Amino acid sequence: MSKIDELLKNEKVEWKRLGELDVCLSITTGLNPRKNFKLNDSTDGELTSWYITTKDYSSNGVIEFVEGKTSKINEKARKLINKRSNLEIYDILFSAVGTVGKIAFVDVKPNNFDVNESTFVLKPNQKNILPKYLVHYLRSDFIQNKVKNLLKGSTLLGIRKGNLEELEIPIPTLETQEKIVKTLDKFTNYVTELQAELQAELQARTKQYEYYRDMLLSEKSLNAMTEKIEFFDKYYPVKKTTLGEIGSFTRGNGLQKKDFIPKGNPVIHYGQIYTNYSFEIEKIISFVNNEIFSKLKKAKHNDILIATTSENIEDVGKAVVYVGNEEIGFSGDMYKYSTNENSKYIAYYLQTIEFQKQKEKKITGTKLIRIHGDDMAKISLSLPPIEIQNKVVNILDKFQSLLSDTKGLLPQEVEQRQKQYEYYREKLLTFDSKYVERERERENIFLSGI
Repeated sequence: MSKIDELLKNEKVEWKRLGELDVCLSITTGLNPRKNFKLNDSTDGELTSWYITTKDYSSNGVIEFVEGKTSKINEKARKLINKRSNLEIYDILFSAVGTVGKIAFVDVKPNNFDVNESTFVLKPNQKNILPKYLVHYLRSDFIQNKVKNLLKGSTLLGIRKGNLEELEIPIPTLETQEKIVKTLDKFTNYVTELQAELQAELQARTKQYEYYRDMLLSEKSLNAMTEKIEFFDKYYPVKKTTLGEIGSFTRGNGLQKKDFIPKGNPVIHYGQIYTNYSFEIEKIISFVNNEIFSKLKKAKHNDILIATTSENIEDVGKAVVYVGNEEIGFSGDMYKYSTNENSKYIAYYLQTIEFQKQKEKKITGTKLIRIHGDDMAKISLSLPPIEIQNKVVNILDKFQSLLSDTKGLLPQEVEQRQKQYEYYREKLLTFDSKYVERERERENIFLSGI
């Protein structure tokens, strides 16, 4: 703290509007190419250029190019957009609509990307202001709160160029700016490095879990465990069976998301298996009225719920175990699987590579992937005695717990470091006393003229 106070102690700050040439040489926007070109459409040329919107801004203020997520256009469209945006390295992107005030820094030469019409492109005057200093200041609470008060619009809020240009920026010496940037960049870099490290740790633990899960559920491993246990002086070997022989599939029906109400009878929609639930479900988050509930197929404690429709092969057939006690309704595009075996053992098997290989031979569709209950009933698996099933589930539950702990660490650690960055950013970029003095001077000049 004392170092920060010392850094800013006698600093002379000049306040200037963002639209002044001393701060920004220009503030422009991109274009909407859809009037002449369609996004992700290669009809008029190969898609070689990225089309950046606010969804492509990372939390650390850089642009993320993600194949399949970031939109693409052809080079002809990019050049058309660039005539207006004139996008260059060290420019700053400022979202003008929707999530207004979201910032991204152009830190690479934009030879193959440009921006949409809802993005302001700020070109800092580097004779007076460091681009990264302006980035940090535009992300500050002071500016973000000012921006919120300037939003206009009935359905979609946005900020006008004229209002953006009127925002005032404190400009200390370039030397001080450099010191501020160096300090704040350390925090942002640390957050980025921490994310990468924790993500790598999560991936390593996930691979470790998947390896041991598949190994434990292999016929060889199950036979080895079964041989060590005596069941009343009789040996019960692992048997090869099918899902249809040890359980039954019931197809869901009728439920739509528009049927949901705040309170009522508990239900689950197949899409929620992908978005809201992981391996097991205890608390249900969606409800319907009595009339709709009475028409739905029902699931009970220890039933397995399986989503049978997806946009990709990997996800279709994702299963969750219902461990709650009350009866629940479930939608179409999913099945309930009921068995007298250990449900969690079966659900763990439905995660294995062996299951994935069998599943891929039974799916139908190209754009929308499906798998049917009759086909899943034919999928084979190795089934040990219930005692061994319980033992395997106990081991895999512990692995799941370790994996969940690691997943929990990722957002918590990053959030803590992000808050630390924000704290020091506000301390380093707060020139309130100088701003108040300047405002008082302006007020006195105004009053003296009355």
